[in-house]
Amino acid sequence: MSNIVNQASYMDTLSLLKEEIRQARIRAHLSVNKELILLYWKIGRKIIKRKVELGWGAKIIQQLSKDLHHEFPEMKGLSDRNLIYMQTFAAAYPNLEITQALPAQISWYHNQTILDKIKDPDQRIWYIQKTIENGWSRNALVLQIENNLYNRQGKSLTNFKSTLPSSTSDLMQSLFKSEYNLEFLCLEETAQERQIEKKITDHIRAFLLELGTGFAFIGNQYKLTVGGRGTTFMLICFFIIQSFTVILL
Repeated sequence: MSNIVNQASYMDTLSLLKEEIRQARIRAHLSVNKELILLYWKIGRKIIKRKVELGWGAKIIQQLSKDLHHEFPEMKGLSDRNLIYMQTFAAAYPNLEITQALPAQISWYHNQTILDKIKDPDQRIWYIQKTIENGWSRNALVLQIENNLYNRQGKSLTNFKSTLPSSTSDLMQSLFKSEYNLEFLCLEETAQERQIEKKITDHIRAFLLELGTGFAFIGNQYKLTVGGRGTTFMLICFFIIQSFTVILL
């Protein structure tokens, strides 16, 4: 009986911890996305202000993009085209509190789509609310806009309840994979390196299988304890006949 109780208790605890991890991941990604969107809003506001005060034109925006990209080469979101989007974004949502509560909760791709396809301020807010509530992907958002959901379903703005979206929703999946968010955290290069490493590893594994008996692929990112210290090796291969081990750091 005690084993059954312990097993049930363990499974309940495991389930709770899994959900805690999922919720923490969602909050972390939402936080990163919010910081990025608010950064874009601040950049847009600053540029608009300089245009009014100093008469900044297209050439200065292009130079600004080059200088920013030189300082932050991993952030492709600092292109002159995106700087123009940032100005449009800041002009569309002049109120910081509204920007924090709604546009900052969806990806930059979603915001660009709404800026491009919707001109009415109330409609923009309505589609943002619906995107968050339903966890729409960008493509789903486009489809709903093209199907004129705003006029078909009702035009009134609802009292928006700030709840965490599901980790499996299309909206959250787009935030998990957002290139803008990865670049913002300087993670895209690391992700690309892992993809390259995976492709190399796949080729080596296939090559060893073709060689036949005597060759073995032990693993990649393989952790061993050497001299009392944990070390991770990129690749470990073993040639059985000669008892020869190949290690790539």
